[in-house]
Formats: sequence, C-alpha cells, structure tokens
Amino acid sequence: MSEKRRDYITWDEYFMGVAKLSAMRSKDPNTQVGACIVSQDNKILSMGYNGFPKGCSDDTFPWGKIDPDPYNDKYFYVTHSELNAILNYRGGSLEGSKLYVTLFPCNECAKAIIQAGIKTLVYESDKYADSPSTRASKRMLNAAGVRYYQYNPTGRKIEYTV
Repeated sequence: MSEKRRDYITWDEYFMGVAKLSAMRSKDPNTQVGACIVSQDNKILSMGYNGFPKGCSDDTFPWGKIDPDPYNDKYFYVTHSELNAILNYRGGSLEGSKLYVTLFPCNECAKAIIQAGIKTLVYESDKYADSPSTRASKRMLNAAGVRYYQYNPTGRKIEYTV
C-alpha cells in the first residue's frame, strides 16, 4: 500500500490562491484585489474582485485616480473585492467565516466584514498600513474581535496549466 503524498498545499495557500486568481478578473489598471470567503469547515462560500457595480460599464466609468475632479476618479464607483464577495454570497449567514484577501481592507470594507459576522481575516499585503483608512479598519476589527493575520507564504512555487 502506498502512502499519501506529503507536498500538498495548505488551506491558506489554497484559499489565498483563489483570492489571487479572483484578483486577476479585475480590470483596474493600477490595483487588482481579490477575496475569498470560506466556511469554518473550509468550504468556499463566495469570491469577489474590485470592479464597478452591475450595469456600470467599465468602458464608460473612469479608471483614473488623480483627476482634480473626484467625479472623474474611480474611487466613487469601484466596489472593493471584500464587499463584492460579501454581496455575491447567496447562502444564509456568513457568521464565523474566514475572509482571504490580497490587500488589507479599508475602513468601509471593515464595517461590512464586521456586520457580516466574518471572524477571521487573512491578508496578503498591508501596503497602506499607515493610511488613516487602514488604521481605522484595524481599530474597528480589533474592537469587534475580528482576528486578522498576514498570509505567510511557504516559498514553494505553485503552478497550474490550462
């Protein structure tokens, strides 16, 4: 009898990989972010990426971010990956679930994460750690008892072929 293989990927590698793959759906020319929500028993519940809401054409709404007129910047229009994943969920409650996301959530997404009942957050990058939005996000997550930690890659190269 042969033994099982030992080089399989971890749950964190698997779900962060799904979040990274989801990010590749984003049409944002600057920042592509993906998210994956997982149940307590490691079942994928929902996914999302940053983009415009349904019915808002990504060919007509702005992708820029430095226009003097904020009406012409993407920030009024883009839905973040975390919120998209929460809104894409069609099941019951997300209470007690875990969210994998490629970029630490902003304060607005932190509110949605807390309200949805997500209890654990695994993030890849904390690129904006010193921004007021991220600092406020961490303050709320801490107050609400949402545990968060940075994804720790194993260093192995994970490839797949199509």
